[in-house]
Amino acid sequence: MGHSGVVPTTRRSTAALALTAAAVSLLVTGCTSGSDGGSGDSAPPGISTQGTGKVTGTPDTVTVVLGVQTQGAEANVALAENAQRATDLIDTLKGKGVEAKDIQTSNLSVQPVFAPGGSAITGYEVTNQVTATVRDVSKAGGLIDAAAGASGDAIRVQQTSFSIADDSELRAQARADAVQQAKDQAGQIADAAGVRLGEVRSITEVPAGTPGPYPQAGTAFDRAPSTPVEPGSQELTVSVSVVYDIDD
Repeated sequence: MGHSGVVPTTRRSTAALALTAAAVSLLVTGCTSGSDGGSGDSAPPGISTQGTGKVTGTPDTVTVVLGVQTQGAEANVALAENAQRATDLIDTLKGKGVEAKDIQTSNLSVQPVFAPGGSAITGYEVTNQVTATVRDVSKAGGLIDAAAGASGDAIRVQQTSFSIADDSELRAQARADAVQQAKDQAGQIADAAGVRLGEVRSITEVPAGTPGPYPQAGTAFDRAPSTPVEPGSQELTVSVSVVYDIDD
């Protein structure tokens, strides 16, 4: 007896397996067929896995945010003093080998100072923040000391952060490790499901989430002979999603 439409048949059901700490799954999509010769658009069976590669490197660049803060009874007085101290700071950074392209004014503000518990303005506070990129971590401590010497008590060490200038080789290694992990997991899934692992159907690099904070030096200024700045280590992570065919 004939049929008025196409009745899809599922050839395999979806199987999910948990391997180590990674979540991987066997994705099986059925093909469709009908007595009248129609064909469906469903994808063939496949195995989907996700791998993560992690590598560790030593930062070779430190970014320091230095501030100069001054106060005065009048805004123009506070601003003039701040301008002089900030200029001395920038000249010192350049004298210590920081290139002009690596020095940037990141914040400049003029704010009124109010009397305690009242609304009367007693003066003005001016803050000028300069962000400097130091491409030799070993020189960072001496640079901070020199900056403090140039700006005196007006100096503020707002923030320090570390990075790797060229992390292309590290990321390449992390990608290779991620792909290998995904391949190993796919092979385990195939063995557990009693099927043969086929060729790679697709590989997608999973966008990284918000990176964790990099190691930071203390922001409190220490007038030691040379302020210690330690870069620590930095972890780079790459994740990939890989889909394999299943051989018949």
